[in-house]
Amino acid sequence: MTVILLALAGGVGAAVRFMVDGFVRQRLKTALPWGTILINVTGSLALGFLAGLVMRGQAAESLFLILGTGFLGGYTTFSTASLETIRLIQSGRTGLALINGLGSMAASVLSAAAGVGISLLLP
Repeated sequence: MTVILLALAGGVGAAVRFMVDGFVRQRLKTALPWGTILINVTGSLALGFLAGLVMRGQAAESLFLILGTGFLGGYTTFSTASLETIRLIQSGRTGLALINGLGSMAASVLSAAAGVGISLLLP
């Protein structure tokens, strides 16, 4: 049953990613892929928070599998971020490529750490 729920959650996460990215792209017409950055940073924050809850015994491991691996795995997208970085390089926007590649990764890692930290503040 967990595998079925994980697969369904992954599909929902991918659909939400598609909608969020489209929403951001309609509003921000820039070369920098802000939709993907927002998705990866918020997904990392949520995953860190969920992992922190599991580490403290306040959430079940099965919930982590379904929401973390499933929904957030479908929602976040390292492969798209990588491809968008390559496309920025190919278009001669090396500075933006560095911001996207390194900045997005750093922001995502910091967000995951913040999510764990926030979960530790809960009673």
